[in-house]
Parts: sequence; structure tokens; C-alpha cells
Amino acid sequence: MNNYSFYDQLQMLEPKKDEFSKGERLRAMEKPLLSWYKGHARILPWRENPEPYRVWISEIMLQQTRVEAVKPYFERFMEALPDTAALAAVSEDRLFKLWEGLGYYNRARNLKKAAGVVMEQYGGVLPASWEELKKLPGIGSYTAGAIASIAYGIPVPAVDGNVLRVISRVTGSREDILKQSVKKQMEDLLLGVMPREGAGNYNQALIEIGAIVCVPNGEPLCRECPMASVCIARRDGLTKEIPVKTPKKARRIEKKTILVLDWKGRTAIRKREDSGLLASLYEFPNEDGWLEEEALAETYRVPLTAVRCLPEAKHIFSHVEWHMRGFAVELQEKPAGDYLWVTPEEIRETYSLPGAFKVYTMST
Repeated sequence: MNNYSFYDQLQMLEPKKDEFSKGERLRAMEKPLLSWYKGHARILPWRENPEPYRVWISEIMLQQTRVEAVKPYFERFMEALPDTAALAAVSEDRLFKLWEGLGYYNRARNLKKAAGVVMEQYGGVLPASWEELKKLPGIGSYTAGAIASIAYGIPVPAVDGNVLRVISRVTGSREDILKQSVKKQMEDLLLGVMPREGAGNYNQALIEIGAIVCVPNGEPLCRECPMASVCIARRDGLTKEIPVKTPKKARRIEKKTILVLDWKGRTAIRKREDSGLLASLYEFPNEDGWLEEEALAETYRVPLTAVRCLPEAKHIFSHVEWHMRGFAVELQEKPAGDYLWVTPEEIRETYSLPGAFKVYTMST
């Protein structure tokens, strides 16, 4: 007679195909999943001290950004802005410089907005409530669940793309995971089965297994998965078909000419509009379409000393692609226009230019 519980036995062997409900299947994977996480969790700076503020900043940074890319940004951000009060008080330009290279700058704007609300309404401490957290700017259901469970131990789910993929495969779901209704179904399902103690580790284990085993691109590493024996997609050879996603619309392509204008050793930058793509960020002057070299003098109505072609570059946003050509232009006279004329050092240290201009920033 062994000492396995009902769910330990289910993890080892499901007597009849599809005999168990989704909830039973998920309960069966809990202990193996947590055991796997204990031995395989990556060492990450925000996990070392999972205080609410640190968890919040890391989760916002990790949206649309790889873990390895986030690590140095997180360390630098925490050194510069160690708490909610510092974040609420920071200037937008300084905040954007700290964020430079992470992209999706609206995340940074919402961090500052939310910090202001937390200072005014919660005494500078993020609320220990899933529902209250979701009311803060830039904090959706997933981020609220991550903060609530990891920082406060509240047993609520944190369902991101990794978790949607893992649960879809384990349960054999063919629902479209890009639908909000499907995400809500997954949240409700997990809310009913997740452990009352150790909710933070449970959520992180699901996210981790999706990041490094049940991977988003390529074949999942089923031989390394602690949930393999209860996974329907693995059992039925459906890992290439599940999860189901609505195909994305093709991105719109826009041609741009980027101009690195030099006048007396200073470079022209300007601030973008307060709304729309890359709102309120600095940029090099640019024109729609691809200008030819001979058109530059006419465009800026000043004599040119020298013109040098810069590399072509492409930058992908969520709904649009910029296909860029660039010129480094030495001007004999200062052109009209609402420009800031800055030194290369000021570009590196003070003014935040989006990653779309990275190739051209390197030329200053």
C-alpha cells in the first residue's frame, strides 16, 4: 500500500481517457508543478525580495519584453527610484530616460500615474487587494494577480500568455486565447483550484513552465514537463494546434527618412506630440516617405556642408512597421524649426530617444 494521495495517483495514471474534469486535471498537476518549480526556478533579481513595489515594477517591465533584457533595467530603475514616493515625484523626462530601450513607453506613463494614486489614496503602499489593484492605471487582471499573490500571498490567479498556453494544452482547450472571455474562463478555473497557501509560487511556477518548457515558439519540451502525464495536448499530439489564436492582421508599412542634423557640433532633436505613437518622446527630425539626397537642401532651406548616407533600418510596432533610410547632414546655418540642439553626451545621458532610432543615435 503506498502513501500517494488521490491527486498524486491521478498525476501518475489517468485510468480512463478524459475521465476527469478540468479542475481535477489541474489539481493533479499542482504538487509535481510546485516540486519542479522549487528545483528549476530561475534566479531573478525581483524574486530575491518580492516586496509589492518590486513585484509591480518587474511585472510592468516584463510585459512585451524578454526576461534577460529586463534584468539590467530593473536594477537601474530600483536604484534610481527605490519606492513609490520617488516614482510619483520623478520628472517625465527622467522616467523616460530610465525606461529608454524597453519600448511601449505608455507603461512608464501609467507607472507614474499609478504611483500618484497610491501616494494619495493608499499612503504610498500598494493595496493588498486584487480588486483594488485592478483600479490603478496600467494594472490589469494579470498584473494585479501577480502582485496580490507574489507580494501578499493572496490566492488569486495571474493569467498571462504563458499561463493561457499551458492551461490550454493541459486541458486540451481549443478556445481562442486572444479572447478576453477565454482569459476570464481560465482565471475562474484557476481560482477554483489554486492552493490557499503558496499562491505566489503556484502562479510563478505556471508562468515559468510556460517560459522555459511549454514554450511559445517551437516544440514544447514535454520530456522535461512535470505535467506531461495529465496533459491532453501532449497525449493526443496536439501541441502544434493548441493553443488556438486568431491570426493577427498584417502590420501597416510606413516609409520614413530620418535626419541627423548637425549644426556647430550639436544635433537636432524634437519632442513628439502628447498623444499617439511614441507620445511625448524625443526624436530626430524625420519625413514621411524616402527623400532623395538632393531634396534635403530644399526641405531645410539652408546650405549643406556635407551629407552622408546612414544605414537603413526597420522597427516593428504592434500595428505598424517603419522602414527607414537616414542621412547625417552638416548644416552651414541653423534652420528654422522647433528643435533642441543638443550634444551627443546629452543624448546619451538626458534625452530619451525610442529604440526605433537606435541605429541613428549611434551615429551621433
